[in-house]
Amino acid sequence: MRRAPVVVTVTLMAAVGCGAGERADVVVEGTPPTPYAGPLDIATRALDEDTAQALLAASGAAGRALECDGEISWGGGPDGWGKGDGGDSPEDGLRLYFEMFEPVGPRSGFRAEREESDRVLYSYDVDGRTKVAVVVARNQKDRPGWGPETYASCDPAELPASVTDSGDEEIWTGPDGRRVPTTTLVSYAGAGHCDWQSAHFLGTGRGEDHRQYVRDPDGVIAEELLTAPYDGDVSLPADARDTGYRYHDWHLWLTEDRGTAYVRTSDGVEAWPLAKETVACL
Repeated sequence: MRRAPVVVTVTLMAAVGCGAGERADVVVEGTPPTPYAGPLDIATRALDEDTAQALLAASGAAGRALECDGEISWGGGPDGWGKGDGGDSPEDGLRLYFEMFEPVGPRSGFRAEREESDRVLYSYDVDGRTKVAVVVARNQKDRPGWGPETYASCDPAELPASVTDSGDEEIWTGPDGRRVPTTTLVSYAGAGHCDWQSAHFLGTGRGEDHRQYVRDPDGVIAEELLTAPYDGDVSLPADARDTGYRYHDWHLWLTEDRGTAYVRTSDGVEAWPLAKETVACL
């Protein structure tokens, strides 16, 4: 049964797989090079906005423990756990975090960065810097045992390719060959449960600056959701410029008005139309 498409305004974040990491140790030995020195019990605030500041406010100590090259990408807490959910150890609390939130990113290779009697900070580090942080707490009100209190992560582009390559999100590179933050540019295939797997989506920017372009060779996306039809064989407009963004053999070209994404491939140039609003399959 095909699910109905919907139009929503969101920041697009597709799931990032964990690959072989699921079979590895959730927690490994070793002391992080730069342990977080701040408090682990920081009050959180939920702000009704899609900004890095809102994520930082919602993620408490976990957000402050990050060492991102760019901005925080995801975070929150505390949503709490049920009476029968709490674990017997801090590591049980970390595993419960994976079960409760099904987060993007790694599910193994975490280290205990900071330990207190009632809280433990776990971190996943890349080149000695914390990219994912989870604070687990013990015996919260009406919630005995260990469970996740706050959590946060940097942009998926700051994680290793071995983590992100097994997921849905496609990480592009910039003119310097470095991985581009997904808040700048990200692409992913359409959802199979909506029969959109032949389509492809390209998102640029965040919040009010967000735009979404659609590759739709089989016409599975309703025309009224797009500003123009997809065209798989066009000539580059004279005013199109090479952005320097690459994903395998895809090269992204844009005109000043950014009304269409021109994707140059080894076979020619495709015109991906702009969506009127962000299209998502729920």
